[in-house]
Amino acid sequence: MNRPACNSRQGAGSRRAFLSQAYNGIGSLALGAMMAEQLAAEKPRSSSPLAEQMPHKVRKAKHCIFLFMQGGVSQVDSFEYKPELKKLHGKPLPRLPNVAGELQGRLSFPHVCVGSSFDFKQHGESGRYVSELYPHLAGQVDDLAFIHGIKTDNQNHGPSTLSVTTGSQFPGHPSVGSWVSYGLGTENQDMPAYAVIQDPRGAPVNGAAVWANGYLPAAYQGTLLRGSGTPILNLARPSGLSRKQQRKELDLLGWLNEQHRQGRAGDTELEARISSYELAFRMQTEAPEVVDISQETSEVQELYGMNDPVTAGFGRQCLLARRLVESGVRYTLLVHGVQIGKHSWDDHGDVAGGMARHSREVDRPVAGLLADLKRRGLLEETLVVWASEMGRTPFKNGGMTDKPGRDHNSYGLVMWMAGGNVKGGATAGETDEFGLRATGDPIPIRDVHATILDLMGLEDERLRYLHAGRLRRLTDTGGTVIDRIIS
Repeated sequence: MNRPACNSRQGAGSRRAFLSQAYNGIGSLALGAMMAEQLAAEKPRSSSPLAEQMPHKVRKAKHCIFLFMQGGVSQVDSFEYKPELKKLHGKPLPRLPNVAGELQGRLSFPHVCVGSSFDFKQHGESGRYVSELYPHLAGQVDDLAFIHGIKTDNQNHGPSTLSVTTGSQFPGHPSVGSWVSYGLGTENQDMPAYAVIQDPRGAPVNGAAVWANGYLPAAYQGTLLRGSGTPILNLARPSGLSRKQQRKELDLLGWLNEQHRQGRAGDTELEARISSYELAFRMQTEAPEVVDISQETSEVQELYGMNDPVTAGFGRQCLLARRLVESGVRYTLLVHGVQIGKHSWDDHGDVAGGMARHSREVDRPVAGLLADLKRRGLLEETLVVWASEMGRTPFKNGGMTDKPGRDHNSYGLVMWMAGGNVKGGATAGETDEFGLRATGDPIPIRDVHATILDLMGLEDERLRYLHAGRLRRLTDTGGTVIDRIIS
């Protein structure tokens, strides 16, 4: 190749030009690579943000029901049998090696072990130990896969709740349901892709941030259905207004909104609000029938505990979740527990009384949901996840009291999954003989999130979104799929 001759002055200029061009060239290469990664990360999408998308891999699950127990379920009173802890009741824990963080601080003060007040028995072919608090769920253990020793990023309710439901302890990140609906869209354009039913007694810690879309487009936020009464307010068409007249009104409104949107490209909240009018119009036909549980037989309602005032609240949530699955809703979040008060699982005092109350409210409805999904052939295509924001300590600081409680433990969360490609009866992770922490490396919550995505047919590495100059994902730095619970 012929090269032009240059003198020393030209050479100096060329060096500056070269460095400038090289700098820009490197930047261009980086930008090109980043854009290529983004294109590879995102599947071609239709004009509708919630159009059904092809999964990254073949998995059975098409829907997910996420059962979130607000407050911190005590693992040693529910799904972890620790007889050694009962032997040490009223005594301090023996000195443990390599204890760090919050646990080290708590154990450095006077404390006593609190053994479980409940009996544990083995159930099913898997021989899983389950507390007497869950007599109905115990009959389903061979369909459940448990994950022990999960570590969340914070021991406080607010950050830890966000850590489990959004993958980050900081506000502003998309929830798990938002990522799933972003990756897969929905099967039914006449219903929300992502539905939320909170406790009829009130909202969880962080409120709507638990099901928010974060930096994803606003179309992927959860749609809140009321926990009691009419699930969706003001959905019915006004009396005296025909569907044809309403369609004309919406067409005019749509035209005006489109004029307003011109020059405001990228305003996803505006786009979501515009599309919500159309979704509400379509829902007027289908949603009333979907949420009308009076259509269910007395046998089905009894299965979910609707005939008992103690279980009726969460029973209704679970029954609605099954009906939403049947209607094609992609992701349903059910929340049991309110803030950090008496109606949450945050039992710093009288853990025995608290666990008895909370567990009774959910045991029968959750078991009924699993049984109903299974007999209808829906469990195979529905991933069901049980979670809380943390576990509890096997001890309490100070001396023994008449009704001891348990404190926060971000190293002892237990979760279980069922349905889809979940390997029923499987176990991942293990905690020590006191239920304090994992015996080996803890399982970070990001690994659980990567596993949920995998079971929904989505690959953590490929499900990404460009935000603030960086390709973001649910697990942030990446998670490892827990293969031991996947069939």
